[in-house]
Amino acid sequence: MKWAIIFKPETLALYAEGIVNTLWLLLASVSAGAVLAVLCALALTSRVKWLRAIVGAYTFVIRGTPLLIQVYLIYYGLAQLEWIQSRWNDVWPWTYFKDAFFCAWLAFTLNTAAYTAEMLAGAIRETSAGEIEAAQAMGMSRWAVMRRIVLPSALRRTLPAYSNEVVMMLHSTSLASTVPALLDVTAAASRIYSDFYLPFEAYIAAALIYLVITFSLIGVFRWAEKRFLVYLAPRQA
Repeated sequence: MKWAIIFKPETLALYAEGIVNTLWLLLASVSAGAVLAVLCALALTSRVKWLRAIVGAYTFVIRGTPLLIQVYLIYYGLAQLEWIQSRWNDVWPWTYFKDAFFCAWLAFTLNTAAYTAEMLAGAIRETSAGEIEAAQAMGMSRWAVMRRIVLPSALRRTLPAYSNEVVMMLHSTSLASTVPALLDVTAAASRIYSDFYLPFEAYIAAALIYLVITFSLIGVFRWAEKRFLVYLAPRQA
C-alpha cells in the first residue's frame, strides 16, 4: 500500500475540501429538514383530513423510494427540464437548479424531513394524556398546549431516534458524489483512486473520516440526551 500519497499536501487538501462540503451539506440538509419536519408533523397530527392526506402521501413516497433515485430525479430529471433551464438565469427559484449543491441539498432535505416528520408525529401522538389534560385544566388553548407542552416533550423524546437519522444522513451524503461538480469525501476518494489507482488507500481514508465524524455526532447527541432526557432516567430508591 502507498499511504505516502494519501498524506501528500494536495491529497490532504482534496480530502479537506470534501470534508467541508460534506459537513456543510449535512448541516444545511438537517437544519432545513428539521424545520420542514416540524411543520409536516403538525400537519400529520392535525384535524384537517386533506392536509393529513397530502403530507402523508409525501412521506409515503419519500420513504418508499431510494434516496439515490430522488437525487437523480432532481438533478438529472427536474433540473434538466428545458422549461426550467430556460429560466435558469433570471427567474427565481429556478436559478438555483443550475447549482449542483442545491440539487443535492434539496433531495437530502426532502428525504430527512419525511423520516423525521413521521418520528415526530409518532412522539406527538404518544404524549401522555395527563399532560394534555393538566394544560387544558389551566385554560390553555389547543395551540398553546401544542406549542408549550406537546411539541417540546415530543422533540425531547425523539432525540434518540433522530440521532440515528442524522448519522444515516451523514452516510447518505456519500451519494452526492454522483452529482458532477460536487466534491464530497467520497468524491475526493474516487478522484484519488482514478488519479493514482489506489482503491484501498483512498476509500479506507474516506471510511476513517466518516467514522470520526459519526462518533463525533454520536457524542453530541449523547450529551443532548443526558441534558434534555434526564427526567426519563430511572430514579434510585
